Amino acid sequence: MENKVQEDYKSEILEIIRGNASPGVLRGQLEDYHENDLADVFPELTVLERQKVCRVLDTDMLSDIFEHIDEREAAGYLNEMDIKKAASILSGMETDAVVDVLKMEPKEKRALLIELMDDDARKSVAVIASFDEEEIGSWMTTNCIVIRENLTAGQAMGSLVGQAQKNDNISTLFMVTDDHTFYGAMDLRDLLTAPPEAPLEDLIVTSYPYVYGHEAIDDCIEKLKDYSEDSIPVLDNSNRLLGVITSQSIVELVDDEMGEDYAKLAGLTAEEDLKEPLKESMKKRLPWLLILLVLGMLVSSVVGLFEGVVSQLPLIMCFQSLILDMAGNVGTQSLAVTIRVLMDESLTVRQKLELVWKEMRIAFSNGMILGVLSFTVIGLYIVFFKGKTFAFAYAVSGCIGLALVLAMLISGAVGTLIPLFFKKIHVDPAVASGPLITTINDLVAVVSYYGLSWIFLIEVMHLAG
Repeated sequence: MENKVQEDYKSEILEIIRGNASPGVLRGQLEDYHENDLADVFPELTVLERQKVCRVLDTDMLSDIFEHIDEREAAGYLNEMDIKKAASILSGMETDAVVDVLKMEPKEKRALLIELMDDDARKSVAVIASFDEEEIGSWMTTNCIVIRENLTAGQAMGSLVGQAQKNDNISTLFMVTDDHTFYGAMDLRDLLTAPPEAPLEDLIVTSYPYVYGHEAIDDCIEKLKDYSEDSIPVLDNSNRLLGVITSQSIVELVDDEMGEDYAKLAGLTAEEDLKEPLKESMKKRLPWLLILLVLGMLVSSVVGLFEGVVSQLPLIMCFQSLILDMAGNVGTQSLAVTIRVLMDESLTVRQKLELVWKEMRIAFSNGMILGVLSFTVIGLYIVFFKGKTFAFAYAVSGCIGLALVLAMLISGAVGTLIPLFFKKIHVDPAVASGPLITTINDLVAVVSYYGLSWIFLIEVMHLAG
């Protein structure tokens, strides 16, 4: 239903833009729509139609629209207009969004746009741009209300009114000392209900959470998720307030981190999007594929070592994929659980050992259930569809069931121990990706299955042929 409403809005907006209304009428009609709806229409417009819209709407509304547009597309649209107009639109956008858009521009164009932006916006962009992409400061905004801690409620209200013209994140107010050191925060409602002569000291929450701008995103993300505040202050190394990271940015940050981890679990070096060039996508996928090719060759060579087993008992080849697939599935499950648990930086050695033990017990228990089921069903399959005796059939299915239990048990341990090892040597545990775990577990499964088949079926029971 929501998609239908959005489509209706899109068709209405397109009809308005492509009509013959005068600029005054056109502006009034477009201002009735939300900025996000207008942003959705931009890709549907021709260059001339976008230029028409950008001439008609005021800069403030255009800034709001561009905040809802993907940074790569926004940079392209800005290139279609006069550079002063583009700088003016950027000046009205959230600082973190401006930084993202500027990254899409060539170096010379970026420098010119920054030079043409207003002084406050230029300073804010410079602060955020000074942080690396992996630092939490790169996600902050300077759109916040900052008030001295030694004022009365009435004086603070006056300061708020003056700043509210340029900053619309006013639900939480941040207090600083004379040298701009972060002091605490307070809710706007508390200020509105306080007597004008009341000192702010009585209203300020001095235990308010904060982060440092140069902290790594991975180190901050769990801390940020634990708080339900609208904004978390970001400080420099001298404890001065630089800006805030909003709840919306936190949601996007968590989503991005999950996307990156998912990409690594899939064997990619970084996350991809639909519009990414073919060459870039290949560069992200090829390194892991080359590593997995080498590991795959190792698995194949191990299978070759058991060529004698296969030649004497060809039937067991039918069930190789069953063992390999189940081992890979168990390893990937354990890997996903372990990576999620490792996001807690306070884990002790004891807790990590308990995690390994738990995953092995789960893998063993599931292996026993599936092993017994395989023993029963595969035995009947061999009897009725392969024409073998019950003794032969259940000897083979018993070996398969035992191999399944052993492969799943080892795979559960491998899927847990590998990310723990990566974490120990300070490498992102998500690098222990699903394909890597699956390939290692293939090796485990092959050795378990053919090794047991050789020992029990050929050497002990003499079932060759």
